[in-house]
Amino acid sequence: MDLHDSVAVVTGSNRGLGREFAAQLLERGAKKVYATARTPGSVQIPGVTPLGLDITDPDSIARAAAIAGDATLIVNNAGTFTRAGLTNADLAQIELELETNFYGPLLVTRAFAPILAANGGGTILNVLSVLSWLHLPSAGAYAAAKAAAWAMTDVARQELAPSAIHVAALHVAYMDTDMAAHITAPKADPADVAALALDGIENDLTEILADDTTRSVKQGLSAQPAPPAAVAA
Repeated sequence: MDLHDSVAVVTGSNRGLGREFAAQLLERGAKKVYATARTPGSVQIPGVTPLGLDITDPDSIARAAAIAGDATLIVNNAGTFTRAGLTNADLAQIELELETNFYGPLLVTRAFAPILAANGGGTILNVLSVLSWLHLPSAGAYAAAKAAAWAMTDVARQELAPSAIHVAALHVAYMDTDMAAHITAPKADPADVAALALDGIENDLTEILADDTTRSVKQGLSAQPAPPAAVAA
């Protein structure tokens, strides 16, 4: 996809990776960037068009789609990370992870796919995670939601291809954002990740792997899962 003169909708644009996507799309010649957030006043990026959007609210999504009827690129970036497990966490936290990280991107895709098709086609990029494939107790709910979003991405790619809509996935490990502030492991610069992802969109990649950790985990998917670590008495 040629990003020059594209019209983009970026969810979760008020900080972190979403902010980088919005700013860099303008730098690459996008005609318009709808930078969305639940509170549009929190979007402080010169040149963008702030737009209110809560991806957990179908009515909010419908209102945003009615405004951004010229869209040709959707970046499903907004998400949440509760650090909830699966067998012992508050069910409300697990539901929040699924509502935000799976149903949110799905509802945005369903709302904007007809718009992209009417505009001659376009691209949808879903921001996923290395945890789509690496499933850890410390992020059980998040991993389950991102794994579901990976499956959704692969199915949507096939379903929307006849409408000239390309669906891509970005998989990335830890980034230096508020969401990963509690993580002490090495973190990627979100500016670098956004640039890599936009390169991938321009080259029509279906899966964009942003770092060595993600590439290593993807290569190991065919391996037998390791047994749980022993618990000290």
